[in-house]
Amino acid sequence: MQARSVAVLTGAGVSAESGIPTFRDNNGLWRQFRAEQLATPEAFARDPELIWKWYDWRREVVAAAQPNPGHLALAEMERRIPQFTLITQNVDDLHERAGSRNVLHLHGSIFTQRCLQCSRESTGPRPQQCECGGKLRPGVVWFGEALPPGVWHAAEEAVRHSDLLLVIGTSGVVYPAAGLARLGKRVVEINATPTALSDQMDETLEGPSGEILPRLIA
Repeated sequence: MQARSVAVLTGAGVSAESGIPTFRDNNGLWRQFRAEQLATPEAFARDPELIWKWYDWRREVVAAAQPNPGHLALAEMERRIPQFTLITQNVDDLHERAGSRNVLHLHGSIFTQRCLQCSRESTGPRPQQCECGGKLRPGVVWFGEALPPGVWHAAEEAVRHSDLLLVIGTSGVVYPAAGLARLGKRVVEINATPTALSDQMDETLEGPSGEILPRLIA
C-alpha cells in the first residue's frame, strides 16, 4: 500500500468476525428485538432497566471477544502509514485492544455512561447514579440522535485529506456515517457481500476483512 494518508471507516461486519452479534445479519439482534424497543431515547424513557440489562449483556459479550486478524492488520497499517485515521461505527473497544490509537467513535462507546442531568461522562463499572444525583444512560448514539459534532468534524476532515478511504464491514445504510464514502478521493470497499455503497466504490474487494486486510499489508 503506497498511500501516505489513509482513512478507514469500519462497521459491524468487522466486529462480527470476532463473534459480536450485529443488528442486520440473519443471526443479529433484530431477530429478538426491534430497534425502537432498545436503541432509542424513547425506549430508555419507557423502560431504562430493560435497556441497561441489554447493554450490560452486550458489554459482557464484547469483553469476552478478542480482536481478529482484521483489527490487528489495521493497527499494523497505522504503524506503517504517516497519516492514518480509523473511523468506526462500532461501540466496542476491539480496535483499541488490537493496538489502534487514532480512533474516532462515531456512535460512542458501550463502556461509557452519560448523565442525563449534567451530561458528565464516565467509564468503567456503572454506578447507580451520577455524582450529581442524575440518572445515567449508555454513552452511545441512539437512533434519532445527532452524532458528536467534534468527532464528526474530525472524521470528515480525515476523509477529505486522505489519499485513500477504506470502507470495511459496513452495510452502507446508516447515515450520516455512510455519507463519508462520498468525500474520499479514492474509495475501496472491503465486505463479505455487496452493499448499498458498492456501486459508488472505485474498487470492491469481496470477502472477510480478517482475510483481506492481512494480505494488503503483507
